[in-house]
Amino acid sequence: MAPLGDGAVAAAASPNLVVSFGEMLIDFVPDVAGVSLAESGGFVKAPGGAPANVACAISKLGGSSAFVGKFGDDEFGHMLVDILKKNGVNAEGCLFDEHARTALAFVTLKSNGEREFMFYRNPSADMLLTEAELNLDLIRRAKIFHYGSISLITEPCRSAHVAAMRAAKAAGILCSYDPNVRLPLWPSQEAARTGILSIWKEADFIKVSDDEVAFLTQGDANDEKNVLSLWFDGLKLLIVTDGEKGCRYFTKDFKGSVAGFSVNTVDTTGAGDAFVGSLLVNISKDDSIFHNEEKLREVLKFSNACGAICTTQKGAIPALPTTAAALELIAKSGN
Repeated sequence: MAPLGDGAVAAAASPNLVVSFGEMLIDFVPDVAGVSLAESGGFVKAPGGAPANVACAISKLGGSSAFVGKFGDDEFGHMLVDILKKNGVNAEGCLFDEHARTALAFVTLKSNGEREFMFYRNPSADMLLTEAELNLDLIRRAKIFHYGSISLITEPCRSAHVAAMRAAKAAGILCSYDPNVRLPLWPSQEAARTGILSIWKEADFIKVSDDEVAFLTQGDANDEKNVLSLWFDGLKLLIVTDGEKGCRYFTKDFKGSVAGFSVNTVDTTGAGDAFVGSLLVNISKDDSIFHNEEKLREVLKFSNACGAICTTQKGAIPALPTTAAALELIAKSGN
């Protein structure tokens, strides 16, 4: 279970490094659209896992990213780490476990547009990362430390997550949280709500979807009172993504919304990760956007474009946009 010696170390010297922490897995997607998992005759494998998608999105947009997580010492685990490296992500923080498998998920987009998930991780290698195995040196080199909530579900990964987050905070690194709710993985809805909110006030900025606002507050996501119930002193930025409608933003000093882009949507997988990756690239270069509304709106328009482009083809990582593609969509739409 030694760390990988040949990780892409170019990111090490970057002053704008974003370190993503958590899970990377294989998504098996039906080769025919609009069917349930049971009805599907065949599946195509695709790399998945929100924190890894974010790391790849950052790299594709010209940013500097690294990933910290654990993989099974199996064909799929080695394939995933190779994908990270090929996408320009620093893999120094990646480990292999000889005794556990790489996580698998079967994901389908049913004809009603709803995604259906079935997970195989009992336990998978990502859940077994321990505090002692963390590459804290890599985390402390970051400008931003980014994470989700799936790594909070079970021990020992939960303790490793909390230790990594505390090390980042102690080093003055900005903490970014996208809870990325996946209810089938939690013991119950209440456990999910409690677990996700248990580290809520550690973050400097948080991105949630409108569905996640509804889940966490048990109220209407369009009602600003419910959104603001998630605000706390010390938070620099709260973003609510509203699908194709765009996003809403809240800071201590200002709030507003930025319109989305109309595109031909094929698969929404990874759209939120493309949005987050784009946001983090821009914050890592210039964190004055927390205080400058005009700059923030420009960044969010770009992030909306990145999220929209990601929905126009299947799979998350293959669909992640380049800066040029996002700028082209903005120019074309005249937003």
